[in-house]
Amino acid sequence: MSHHIIEANDLHYTYPDGTTGVAGVSFRITHGESVAVVGANGAGKSTLLLHLNGYFIPSRGGLRIGDYPLTKKNVNAVRRTVGMVFQKPDDQLFMPTVFDDVAFGPLNLGLPPDEVETCVMHALEMVGVPHLKNRPPYKLSGGEKRAVAIASVLSMSPNILVMDEPSSDLDPRSRRRLIKLLNSFEHTKVIATHDLDMAVDVCERTIVLSEGRVTADGPTLELLQDEALLQKSGLEKPLQMQNCPVCAERKKKQNGNSNIIRAPRRGLQSG
Repeated sequence: MSHHIIEANDLHYTYPDGTTGVAGVSFRITHGESVAVVGANGAGKSTLLLHLNGYFIPSRGGLRIGDYPLTKKNVNAVRRTVGMVFQKPDDQLFMPTVFDDVAFGPLNLGLPPDEVETCVMHALEMVGVPHLKNRPPYKLSGGEKRAVAIASVLSMSPNILVMDEPSSDLDPRSRRRLIKLLNSFEHTKVIATHDLDMAVDVCERTIVLSEGRVTADGPTLELLQDEALLQKSGLEKPLQMQNCPVCAERKKKQNGNSNIIRAPRRGLQSG
């Protein structure tokens, strides 16, 4: 399925002020892979992700998203393939109501009104917030805003899901619900995150960036136990890999208490 593939070939991007964003990044992500992109602040994670939905066009090198090379001519086709959830939900929510925000994408795809309503309600159900459909986004909590931002992407049935720091500002229960949702998404996922424990729980593969370059690319469990690599990259081993008895016991309880995730849906709430 070529429409689920992401392939970067010597990708470079330089900002107008001369700052290097990414410098020679190459990788290939195939259908159904869940890939974490990790690195210290300024490593190039967000710059890379903003290429994946065509917000940035490479300064040099190539990027292929699904069936299309990323060019100005193909940007709209790329955006129909990729669903992008930004780091700050307020960058994504701008309509009078939650329903309007989630409906914005399907309406722009030209879907008939009855089909749009079905897409919207299904997406809101997936993230557990159908009760918010008539609320103004600015009155939502941080976790609720993130849920709606995710729903606004899922309503378009993307082939590729791209997320920038999806677990930031979430309380533990909302974070667990997010992990469950991500694990239920069957297509390609690319997630930039500082939450390395979530990377372990969701992504079988991890790409490590440092100063705009790929310094490692491989199995998540292998890379995130490499203390020399993590230290060089400005990262720390995930808590669940630190042999902390308190963390291990908490993890055991979370895994055993399945009703935490199966509780009646109240959305991704943070406050």
